[in-house]
Amino acid sequence: MPIPLFKSHFSIGKSILTLDKPSGNRDPDSPDSIFEIAVDHGLEEVVLVEDTFMGFLEARKVASDIGVKFRFGLRFNIRQSASNDSDTSTSKCTHKIIIFPKDSAGCKSLNKIYTECHTKYSGWLDLSIVRDLWDETHLTLAIPFYDSFIFKNLTSFDACVPDFSFTNPFFFIERNGLPFDSLIEKGVKKYCKTYDYPSEMAQSIFYKTKDNFSSYLTYKLICSRSLQGGRPASLDMPNFDHLGSNEFCWESYLEKYESA
Repeated sequence: MPIPLFKSHFSIGKSILTLDKPSGNRDPDSPDSIFEIAVDHGLEEVVLVEDTFMGFLEARKVASDIGVKFRFGLRFNIRQSASNDSDTSTSKCTHKIIIFPKDSAGCKSLNKIYTECHTKYSGWLDLSIVRDLWDETHLTLAIPFYDSFIFKNLTSFDACVPDFSFTNPFFFIERNGLPFDSLIEKGVKKYCKTYDYPSEMAQSIFYKTKDNFSSYLTYKLICSRSLQGGRPASLDMPNFDHLGSNEFCWESYLEKYESA
């Protein structure tokens, strides 16, 4: 089965799902909880991919309370040189990676990388910094389907050539009804075959049902303060790149994979 990759509201502007503990008397108008979805559908494990550490402790506690396994990954912004803001070439090859800890020691290593990223490099890393802080025994590197170096190379004509010699990453593949999904999937499969890297099917989940898409879009607009790329934005013209599918939800995951 493909891996459902949940994201919570702790990743500001990226999801309307919460980490609330499931309750038997839930208000039907309250936000949907990732862990309520897990309980309702008998998930044995919740995989959470966030942009910040803020929700980690809450998620771990709720997962422990309801008896489900919990995997946490942090997404990082990568560029050619994290320390050189004045070099315009550093902005030509920006992409993202995900780091998953394997155990409690991995959580400490991940926190060290996160701290380095946000205290020394203004929220950026480069792979040489990741390599120097890497702990192969306790960390796993994953490459997201969207915003990866392959995605950027194919859609923005960048020429990112990352050095993964310090580890053996695995690559996520997603199918969410976007017009370039098949192009990116072919690129990922070709790269993995060339360098003998593993890949896994996955589904990013930012809201529960397709009907929630308008709420999700409204939330993104609020977080972007009504400007996107310097242009006025609205529900009729949100001006978000690549936001052309309502399938980043649990309902879509069930439709595609429940009978698999």
